[in-house]
Amino acid sequence: MDQKLQELWGEVMEEKKQCKGCGGALPFLIGFVAAVIAGWVLFPNLLYSKKVQPVRFSHKVHQEQGMECASCHTFRDDGSYAGLPNNEKCMECHADVVGSDPAEKIYVEQYAQKGKEVPWLVYQYQPDNVYFSHKAHESFECKECHLEVGKMDTPPVYYENRLSGYSKQTMKMWQCERCHAENGVSNACHVCHK
Repeated sequence: MDQKLQELWGEVMEEKKQCKGCGGALPFLIGFVAAVIAGWVLFPNLLYSKKVQPVRFSHKVHQEQGMECASCHTFRDDGSYAGLPNNEKCMECHADVVGSDPAEKIYVEQYAQKGKEVPWLVYQYQPDNVYFSHKAHESFECKECHLEVGKMDTPPVYYENRLSGYSKQTMKMWQCERCHAENGVSNACHVCHK
């Protein structure tokens, strides 16, 4: 019996020598799949918080009324973007509730009547060291750089980076550089960074 155990042990050890490198393949594969899932699914959910706009705003309804982007989104004299419309602009039409949309009622009662500006979440807010002139880009359609919100009845989810405070939807430098390169515009640092 002792002889049989030794032979069996010898066979096991021989198989182990022949398969020395294949014992780690399965754990490696499992670890790789787990890392991919963590990197693509779990990490972004930890890095970004999901937020919604303080008031649901329907760009679709406003466009159906014949309004264009420039009706509310304007430029300053120096070509820089003036930002989102303030209460003064919105109250030209919404000093009182004129429709049946509950969001309009919320806007009028909680913001317009109290003289309080809506703390809109800005999807494309640029860092302070970036100068971007919308005036220089006015030949482009808004949807070439921004989400096509004109057809949206509800604003998209806002993803805020928990570390930087910026929106996930903010255009990245590589996107600007690619467009400049494709259109023969300088990519020198001083063009966009002041």
